[in-house]
Amino acid sequence: MLTTGEAAKILNCTRQHVVDLCDRGDLPYTTVGTHRRISRENVEALKSRTDRLSRDERRNLWLAYVVAGTIATEPGRTIAEALDRLDAMRPTARGQAKTWLDEWERLLNGPVDRILAALTDRSLRGRELRQNSPFAGALTEEQRRMALDEWRAHDVGNPRGRR
Repeated sequence: MLTTGEAAKILNCTRQHVVDLCDRGDLPYTTVGTHRRISRENVEALKSRTDRLSRDERRNLWLAYVVAGTIATEPGRTIAEALDRLDAMRPTARGQAKTWLDEWERLLNGPVDRILAALTDRSLRGRELRQNSPFAGALTEEQRRMALDEWRAHDVGNPRGRR
């Protein structure tokens, strides 16, 4: 585990920038007392990160766009169901997942456009939010199957995730 200063040296940036990355959710961290501690693995991943998404991340993003469409057409129902799922997820959440669930709670209680932006965000933050999403079950099995069929047809000709 690294201090924010040590992470800053590795990333060749200021300590404040590392703090900002942590506060935005772009760099996962834990706290020891009042101090942030960041895993070397996460710092190295951020340092070497590319904008290219893995196959799983492309699939999750595709499904997130479909969920975003559901939110756009039925915001009240979809958000209420997500808040219920969030409550169900909390008792088993461990570590950094708790932080992402807290972020989802803030998003779900805020403007719809921020929820949509978070769902479709290609950054590390967006990827982490999608991995801890309370929108499981927002799509019917038929909607999910159709979306995945379309994704496979689209992604076959695009194996490297270029858009």
